[in-house]
Amino acid sequence: MTIDAMSNLKQTPLHATHIRAGARMVDFGGWDMPVNYGSQIEEHHAVRTDAGIFDVSHMRAVDIVGDKTRDFLRYVLANNVDKLQVSGKALYSCMLRPNGGVIDDLIVYFFSEDFFRLVVNAGTADKDIEWLNEQNTVGDFGLTITPRPDFALIAVQGPNARAKVWQALPFTQTASEPLKAFNAARIEHEGAEWMVARTGYTGEDGFEIALPATLVAQTWDTLVANGIAPAGLGARDTLRLEAGMNLYGQDMDETVSPLNAGLAWTVDLKSERDFIGKTALLKDGATAQVVGLVLQDKGVLRAHQVVKTANGEGEITSGTFSPTMQQSIAMARVPLNVALGDTVSVLIRDKALNAKVVKLPFVRNGQIL
Repeated sequence: MTIDAMSNLKQTPLHATHIRAGARMVDFGGWDMPVNYGSQIEEHHAVRTDAGIFDVSHMRAVDIVGDKTRDFLRYVLANNVDKLQVSGKALYSCMLRPNGGVIDDLIVYFFSEDFFRLVVNAGTADKDIEWLNEQNTVGDFGLTITPRPDFALIAVQGPNARAKVWQALPFTQTASEPLKAFNAARIEHEGAEWMVARTGYTGEDGFEIALPATLVAQTWDTLVANGIAPAGLGARDTLRLEAGMNLYGQDMDETVSPLNAGLAWTVDLKSERDFIGKTALLKDGATAQVVGLVLQDKGVLRAHQVVKTANGEGEITSGTFSPTMQQSIAMARVPLNVALGDTVSVLIRDKALNAKVVKLPFVRNGQIL
């Protein structure tokens, strides 16, 4: 990672590659990142119908090593890492403040009892690592917590993503072909460690790959040469919203409980295990729900627009025009008694436009749901 003295924005190891490809760059949480390489819509459709590649090296891998690693993660994560019993298995979870607010949403990978790996969000990485170190010290867990800036991260997503990765990087196939969704393999190749995970943020199949930062530029070029389309943050956002996936800082943050962010499925309140934030979640419960909205009138749904329902007001957390559905869609936090199929009104430039309440996700594996 380098710092551009002119803009003071952080850069991923692929920064020069994006500039060379003519990407339009934007400030994304303090990082200079590609929003598109020409047509955001074409990049979106490439992922839905074939394969696209994203630079996600602004996210941070964090290795946690020590005898009490599982005990530590049982305490600091809302989801239960006891679900992870097979090496390579991954779990999506939130990490909470004592008041139940979301510090971050992340993926945790289990490799052995004394070695787990987290992948955390870009804008929260420093805060996350500070929080993990603090809990390690306070709880006297005696763990070694190591951020891995030496790893670059890329995501290859789409119905043809896996086949094209194996074509471009044949050494990954033996270990990654048997992987089921939400599993990862660590691969040693020419003396370097790679991690190939069957995870993603688009609602399509594919891989997220961690590899040495020194190798990522040539690897990116190899993947693109094998017919995988570069895709920027613009397509990533429309894809994840169609897939009903939360964006940290927009759909939830430290002021929002996971129970009010459509993430109750990631919280284990049934086991006797205690975790940070559990007491607050049990006391407060859910006071709102997250639903999908499909706009019935002309316009575009956007974050922070007011949603009026027969049961009170809500708010759009993420909204966009869906390239797959050719309609405007949104995720909205609304009162608990709003039902699927209801018609609500959204205030857009002082006009009340009709939207239908639908179940999330909108699109998965190329299919409109």
